[in-house]
Amino acid sequence: MIATASGLVAAGAAVPFVLGLVHLLYTFRGRMLHPRDPDLYVRLNETSLVITRQTTMWRAWVGFNASHSYGLIFFGLVYGYLALVHGEILFNSAFLQCVGLVLLSGYAVLARLYWFRFPFRAILLSAALYSAALILAWV
Repeated sequence: MIATASGLVAAGAAVPFVLGLVHLLYTFRGRMLHPRDPDLYVRLNETSLVITRQTTMWRAWVGFNASHSYGLIFFGLVYGYLALVHGEILFNSAFLQCVGLVLLSGYAVLARLYWFRFPFRAILLSAALYSAALILAWV
């Protein structure tokens, strides 16, 4: 059963990993994360944040998107690796299991409130695979 649970966690971890890679690509290539209004793009490049004048809203936007991507990639790599190479560590650690579940749940809430349908559904799939793995490992 642990082998099946490991496979489910790995599959669930692959989803945010791929989402993170695609999001990182969209952050630095193309215009997928640019505003539709070209005037807004100009204003974002001209406007600094209240907290500092050392950056613009656009540069902050790019940085936030890149760091968001890194988080998804990191989760996918770490939990995929643990599931496939060190399943005994993952499935014997309530802490690691809870951290993974809380993180996926948090991403699901963010996706529902602030993003759009595709990432929301993808994160729900990831969370469902991960949850099924935990239930299987606990039984």
